[in-house]
Amino acid sequence: MAINIPEKAAWILKQLNAHGYEAYVVGGCVRDSILGRAPEDWDITTSAKPEQIKAVFSRTVDTGIAHGTVTVLVDREGFEVTTYRIDGAYEDHRHPKEVAFTADLKEDLRRRDFTINAMAYHPDTGLVDCFGGLEDLKQGIIRCVGEPIQRFEEDALRVLRGIRFSAQLGFAIGPETEAAIRAKSPDLKRISAERIQAELVKLLISPHPEYIKKACELGVTAVILPEYDRIVGVDQHTPNHIYDVEEHTLIALKNIDATPILRLTMLIHDFGKPVVKKTDGGRDIFYRHPEVSAVMARDILKRLKFDNYTLEHVYRLVKWHGLKYYPTEKSVRRALNRVGADIFEDFIRVQRADVSAKNPAVVPEKLRLLDEKEKIYRQIIERGDCFEVRTLAVGGKDLIQAGIEPGPLLGAVLERLVERVIDDPELNTKERLIALALKEKDDPSIFDEKAYFFEK
Repeated sequence: MAINIPEKAAWILKQLNAHGYEAYVVGGCVRDSILGRAPEDWDITTSAKPEQIKAVFSRTVDTGIAHGTVTVLVDREGFEVTTYRIDGAYEDHRHPKEVAFTADLKEDLRRRDFTINAMAYHPDTGLVDCFGGLEDLKQGIIRCVGEPIQRFEEDALRVLRGIRFSAQLGFAIGPETEAAIRAKSPDLKRISAERIQAELVKLLISPHPEYIKKACELGVTAVILPEYDRIVGVDQHTPNHIYDVEEHTLIALKNIDATPILRLTMLIHDFGKPVVKKTDGGRDIFYRHPEVSAVMARDILKRLKFDNYTLEHVYRLVKWHGLKYYPTEKSVRRALNRVGADIFEDFIRVQRADVSAKNPAVVPEKLRLLDEKEKIYRQIIERGDCFEVRTLAVGGKDLIQAGIEPGPLLGAVLERLVERVIDDPELNTKERLIALALKEKDDPSIFDEKAYFFEK
């Protein structure tokens, strides 16, 4: 078996060998190469000690010197080179308190998490596979190196990593490893939110985001995302649904682009349904569940330390995902005003994924209507129709000069003008809008909140 190692990584191996040291590419790059996937990184393991690595190469960075890792720079590209090591006791369920260097490659591979990540390769000597990783790749199995319970006690994040690798590769989890995940999932509470976030996102943007169901079955989401567990088995007795909330969510997840924001949106979009569910005459009602789900989304993403950009975009997409509007220009302009032009294309994607997971009897017609609305949206954008304050023919200064006091009233009048122009684009001239503003400012309903549902 031959692996095509990049020129720079191969050069590092040759330099270490020329100085009398063993060296191999190791871990994920070997796994991915065997699977025909393009590795993201090429990590190298060697019998050379850190100070010896630094003596071989002129440009290095001490990125993890205490654990034997030195980054070797080759034409500004960095490669992590790590000394063979044996990990000491793990005191925080994440990092070894100390490490001991070893001259034995097998001992280094023995400390790794899963068999498919515990293989090394050298172009002259071939594959080193001490724990059956190649066979597990062929069989499509995620299996721990050695005793699974011990592996997860060393690093509790491996509990989630195992499910993430399963989702990325479409592999089953071996029975002993699965049992250990179930037993050790409570230890995830010891892991930082940032680490949980990174693994959850990788799972969600994988080819099998629906494997989040396996995380639930093994007790993982009960620790890191208990809101998911609450949608399990929640029936939806409505004409639009034949699946329970969990199954609907899993189908929607698979039917949207694999970006973090979109997958997070579909994961969370119906989390509010168990909270608001009511049944009337045998029909379930989930009134205002998008707003409740949006508040939950913000809480969840804050808890998992997501950046503000992701948090706000997911919040808005979840909030508006159930927006009812019609394939008319006026209604689509209203939708643009509510949702925002900056996320409207993602909003359409979200609605399309949501529809795809509904009762198959209603899906074709709903998708047809959505296609019509998307076509109208593109025409509106191309024409440059007004649907927000910044594209009105008047601004705040114009209205102040016309006699409207600065403050909340001014803002409310501008919003009302947008509403009027959405209904009748021909009103969008300075003269007409100033005249209209002077009438609207005295309307007692000027501060009324916008309706959530639209009329034709």
